[in-house]
Amino acid sequence: MPQTKWRTLLLLALSVLLAKGVWFSASAVVPALTAAWSLTDSGRAWLTMSVQIGFVVGAFGSALLNLADRIPARPLLTYSALLAALSNVLIPLFADSLPYALLLRFTTGFFLAGVYPVGMKIMATWTKEDRGLGIGLLVGALTVGTAGPHLLNVFGGVSEWKPVLYWSSFFAALGGLVAFFFVEEGPFRAKTPPFDWKFAGEIARDKNLVLANLGYLGHMWELYAMWAWMPIFLLASFKAAGIAPMWASLVAFAVISAGGIGSLVAGKLADNFGRTTLTIVSLVMSGSCALIVGFLFGSNPLALVLLCLIWGFAVVADSAQFSACITELCRKEYIGTALTLQTSLGFLLTLLTIRLIPTLESWVGWKWAFAFLAIGPAVGIWAMLALRRSPAAALLAGGKG
Repeated sequence: MPQTKWRTLLLLALSVLLAKGVWFSASAVVPALTAAWSLTDSGRAWLTMSVQIGFVVGAFGSALLNLADRIPARPLLTYSALLAALSNVLIPLFADSLPYALLLRFTTGFFLAGVYPVGMKIMATWTKEDRGLGIGLLVGALTVGTAGPHLLNVFGGVSEWKPVLYWSSFFAALGGLVAFFFVEEGPFRAKTPPFDWKFAGEIARDKNLVLANLGYLGHMWELYAMWAWMPIFLLASFKAAGIAPMWASLVAFAVISAGGIGSLVAGKLADNFGRTTLTIVSLVMSGSCALIVGFLFGSNPLALVLLCLIWGFAVVADSAQFSACITELCRKEYIGTALTLQTSLGFLLTLLTIRLIPTLESWVGWKWAFAFLAIGPAVGIWAMLALRRSPAAALLAGGKG
């Protein structure tokens, strides 16, 4: 059983890693698309926001219909990944302007709603005492997959954007096939529940679930805006320091990928020391980086890269633990629905911060633009401290809180 379990979980993580590469595939080549389509700051932001909106619509609809709990997880994940790949590859094949690309980016995000939350549900069916590590592995894979287009960008995407979208689409389709042939649900799978559209409202009335979700929202306030604009920030900073653009893409890949290591390490630590403790420490670290990073803009590149790597490590380290909290606090037969609702709310919030960063940059410059993101970690810390004091904390991480 242990051998089957970890083989399945590693293949599940690989599937999600490959599928999620399409999320930032267009964002990774923003400079090339800006030149090709004469994009404004608003257009550049919408390349990422359209995916977020598609994901929110897909995830919220899935949560209301309990799809993640009523449809077998493996085919749902497989076909979602294949359809996301198809939507993404249609952009370089047929889109010749921003409006068409945004429509296809929306459908890409819509179908990805059947990949990430469903992957977490499958992970939960295989784990119990080590759930933090398991979901941390999955989020780590998602993080590396998100960073992947920036690595592809190093090998030709800086000036040529189409190869990045072609390759990321190919890998997403491959991820769907990996899920179809090698992934199945584990021994902790709950029975298929009846349709209950009111369950989403039940989550909103449960104080402990609200606190866990509020911590997640504080984390999401920061995460995707950092991921979306870090490559542009690095590109501008390196340009000011006289460093070639290729290095900005390489560092962006390293910074986002560092979160994969952070998720894995944090998952193990959370299982041993408690989810609330881990999330609070992570939020303190990432919020501090958001406040400080602007002061290194255009200055010593080594110091900037080091701080950004620390930020990349910490900014996503807590993500899996908010999801693990949900799986331990909600009704077991509706874990998929609860996770899907959590992610839909989180990605809805990211629309605000992704759109505001370029506006803030034009007002106050890169020195202060990212400092705005520290608001989220502050709220998240408060929520997790409150959850830590709740009697329900005994349900988390085997009683460690």
